Formats: sequence, structure tokens, C-alpha cells
Amino acid sequence: MNHLADYAEHLARLRDIGQCRALPELVHQGRYIEKDGRRMLNMSSNDYLGLANDPALQQEFLAKYAEKLPHFTSSSSRLLTGSFPEYQALESLLAQRFGRESALLFNSGYHANIGILPAVADKKTLILADKLVHASMIDGIRLSGADFLRYRHNDYAHLESLLNKHQANYRRIIIVTESVFSMDGDKADLAQLVAFKQRFGNILLYVDEAHAIGAYGEQGLGEAEVQGCLRDIDFLVGTFGKALASMGAYVVCDAVMKDYLVNTMRPLIFSTALPPFNIAWSLFLFEKLPHFAAKRAHLARLSEYLRAQIGTHFARPMPSQSCIVPYIIGDNQKTVETALELQRQGYYCLPIRPPTVPQGTSRIRLSLTADMTMDEVVQFMDCLKQMAVK
Repeated sequence: MNHLADYAEHLARLRDIGQCRALPELVHQGRYIEKDGRRMLNMSSNDYLGLANDPALQQEFLAKYAEKLPHFTSSSSRLLTGSFPEYQALESLLAQRFGRESALLFNSGYHANIGILPAVADKKTLILADKLVHASMIDGIRLSGADFLRYRHNDYAHLESLLNKHQANYRRIIIVTESVFSMDGDKADLAQLVAFKQRFGNILLYVDEAHAIGAYGEQGLGEAEVQGCLRDIDFLVGTFGKALASMGAYVVCDAVMKDYLVNTMRPLIFSTALPPFNIAWSLFLFEKLPHFAAKRAHLARLSEYLRAQIGTHFARPMPSQSCIVPYIIGDNQKTVETALELQRQGYYCLPIRPPTVPQGTSRIRLSLTADMTMDEVVQFMDCLKQMAVK
């Protein structure tokens, strides 16, 4: 049997429907990207605060350590020889800033989401997940082996009906959601979820703040800070790889839960830890997080403008409440063609199609960053309106 032929046939089917992915060859130049000799404003980055390309921050970080740079590798899992002072320092700072007992670091948001839920859920657990949670959370739910149901996106009447129906049949229920959703840019009502937790009693809340940490809140602590829920969420998960311009992830939680995860979470136990150099960079930026308020305010102004413009000039309703602004086109091929034309016009925009988003909702996912200027966003919108007229 020619196994390669099977895989090649599958790839051919993906090409036929225009859904075959390939790794792009990109050169990064600050907030611009160069591809195939074309320089484009990057409208697809998750670098929400614009920190990843800040040379002053990089130089300050390197000067802080001078010739005593942190190790470039951990060489081991943290439970063996891979634990360094930088990890404890960052975990302590996270716990202190969030006003919680403990925090625990992971290699990525994907590691966190496929590791925490299987560790804490069992056959006596029901997981209720928002319909639009990220694929990593769906994978974690499936790996847990627990019973699970998905409630309609941000439909809290539907969630309440599921809680009323199933609450007595399980030892615990874990509600799983994102705070800022990665494709529509809308937000969860965390205060409502906390109210459910207080009312029903046997509920744990799992909130992924990947697209919120750094970009929202007076101190940059995400939507949980904005909505006053920092102390009420059992698993408050976030990443360093987006607004915080680094790599890795964390959960803030109770001390008992941290100890339990250290003993049971397979991606933590069996993974080589991130390099201490990387952890030190994350610590350096997180220490500065409260001082980026002006960047957050500028990002909010850019986002409000683009949301209003897209909502006014194009027919579909605007779901976004954040710096992730979907330009929903619907048709797959038209979405691809629009993205390519925007690239020709100098904007690095990418098409998002099923299965990443539901059928009929293909879109350009516009992602704003604080190092953009208002003039650049206005010019982009002018370009988009001119394209729509043609």
C-alpha cells in the first residue's frame, strides 16, 4: 500500500477547495512585513501592544543583565533540573499582581489548555464550553475524557438551562470560555459566569485571557480586571506570546490547585521547560505592564475607529468589542481574493475560512497593534472602501 499516496490525495482535496495551508516566508521589519519583495503593514499580528519590535525595550533588557545573561536553555523539565530562579520570580509576581495565592508557568497556551483540563476533570465532571472556544481548549476537553456539552456562543440563558438540567448529576461542573474571542473579537460576560458559580456552588470557572492580557485593564491584567473578577476565576489562564511579546503561558489559581497540577499535568511534567532567558524577558515585560496604559488607550482609539467604520460601510453586523476586528465577507473565494488584493495594496491581511470559522462566515481578521498610527488605519479603511466600490 502506498501510504504517501493517501496523504497526497488528502492534500489534493484541500487544494481543490482552496484550504491547503503553507508556511509563509516572511521578513519582519517593525510593524511591517516583507513578503515576495512587497512591504506591507502587518494587519494580522497578535502583538497588540507593539512591544515585540521595540528596540529600546530590548536594549534595556540586555543592559539589565549585562554579561550575566540567564541560561539559554533549561535542559530539563522543571521537576528534574529545569527549575531556575527566574521561574519562581515570575510566578511570584503573577500571583502578587493578580491578588491570588499561586501561579504556574507553561510552555505555551496550547500546553496549558491541553494539560489543565485533563488533569482536573474526571468521570464525575461535566465541562460546559462556549461554542467558539479555541481549538486548544476543545483538544483539552477531549483529552480529559469527561462528559462535555457546548453552549451557544455567549448565550447565558442556554448555559443556565444546561446548569439547571445537569447540576445535580455531577460532582463538579467546569465552565470554559475565552474572555476575548480570537475570531469575532467579542467578549464574555465574566461577571455573569461568576454569578452562576456563586448560585450553583459546584462550579469551577476556566477563563482563557490569551487575547486580553496586557491589552485591557488599568494594570493590563485583562478582562477579568476590567470586569472585577480576578479573585473569582478558578483557572485564570493567559499567554505571553501575544500582547506581552514573549513566549509561554500561565495560570493563576489557588495554592492547592497549583500543587495538584504539578503532580498531575502531563504537558508540565514531561516537557523541557522554556529557556530561563525567555522567562526573564517575560518577567521584564510583565513588571512594566502597568506603565503601558498610554499604549492601551491608543489601541482602544484605533479599535473603536475601525469597528465603527467596518460596521458603517459594510452590511454585516459588527460583533467585535476589541482590537480584533473581523471583516466578514462570507464567500470563501471572495475572501481569499480580497486578502490578496489588500496585500497588493500594502496591507498584510489574511483570509480566515472554515473550519477555523463557521461555514458562511469567511473573513479577513483585522488585528490592530498599538504601534500603528491613526493615519495608517484611516488609510487602510479608505483602501477597503475603494475596493468595495470596484
